[in-house]
Amino acid sequence: MSAPVNFTAPFHALIVAAGTGQRAGGGVPKQYRLLAGKPVLRRTVDAFAGTPGLQSITVVIGAGQEADCASALSGIETLTVVPGGASRQESVRNGLEDLTRRLGDAAEAAVVLIHDAARPFATPRMIQSVSETAHRAGAALPALPVVDTLKSAAADGTVAATVPRAGLHRAQTPQGFRLGAILAAHRAADPAQEATDDAMLAELAGLPITLVPGEETNVKLTTEADFAAAEQRLSVARETRTGMGFDVHRLVTGDHLWLCGIRIDHDQTLLGHSDADVGLHAITDAILGALGDGDIGQHFPPSDPQWKGAPSDAFLRHAATLAARRDAKILHVDATLICEAPKVGPHRAAMRARVADILGLSKDRVSIKATTTEKLGFTGRGEGIACQAVATLSLPPYEDESE
Repeated sequence: MSAPVNFTAPFHALIVAAGTGQRAGGGVPKQYRLLAGKPVLRRTVDAFAGTPGLQSITVVIGAGQEADCASALSGIETLTVVPGGASRQESVRNGLEDLTRRLGDAAEAAVVLIHDAARPFATPRMIQSVSETAHRAGAALPALPVVDTLKSAAADGTVAATVPRAGLHRAQTPQGFRLGAILAAHRAADPAQEATDDAMLAELAGLPITLVPGEETNVKLTTEADFAAAEQRLSVARETRTGMGFDVHRLVTGDHLWLCGIRIDHDQTLLGHSDADVGLHAITDAILGALGDGDIGQHFPPSDPQWKGAPSDAFLRHAATLAARRDAKILHVDATLICEAPKVGPHRAAMRARVADILGLSKDRVSIKATTTEKLGFTGRGEGIACQAVATLSLPPYEDESE
């Protein structure tokens, strides 16, 4: 199998959610069934929305599923919903045609990842691996080698033969392709020959497909047993992570400054590209640290003019959104402001309330403290303000990346 190259490749996600099958029970199509309190489709969309490189999400749904889809994906604005067809193949083609129209001249070379809505456990690592390989090789398929002995069965239920397993793999999604090539394969396909996946259509069109490592946890939910196992996994497979954040900004002459989301009248202000709120910056970095998702400078580069003078609550909300996409719960944040002035005490309650509001937490999960350095160092001389913060999150474990 090919190893992915080391860059974040842009891609478009096409999620196929048009099925009507109810073998898994629940009284609704399985993509709308709740899994640990959240619709399967929402979990699948969130997995892609939290992956670097994503350009757009297209969700293909079945007739009469509009209300279920709107409920499952409420609050997500950056996606397009497209009606499906009578078969999975037709539904995928509808989505590809719609995406091609929207991208215009950029469509031919764009990379699209086609994914089953009933696979909610695809990880960002695997999604990026498929995307990067599709950029380099034209088409990519995540797959797992067959390790069990294979038998073919006779009509009477007895073993007919042992099937050699050498070279055999179990195909998964997302499957990545150049958009122009896979759409051409769909258009050229014989309607009478229903393909079991998009890689099969690519094969029939003569497109070479590169295998990348799949994941055992990237299961497709089909039966009641699948849902029971998934519920069990989500109920017990969580870990607690702690992240640390630290920020410093210089004090200059001014008439106010921002600390932990609160405007404080003062004869100095904090100097920075944004509003220089050291409190919110440190808390943001603490949450990003717990997620293992870089730092505030990577998400909001100070060289980018769009963040000049920006309110720092936007940065903290972004970190909270990333946490939600990882199905992470912020358990507690604790920040210590280090300065001689202004006095934090009179504003502490307002700061706690503001941070809690931004993160959607109760105030008892937010701690704001202050200390001085006994006139020592740059903070003691009144040259700047520092803040250190700690965030504690509960979240599903990341896949082992040591391999």
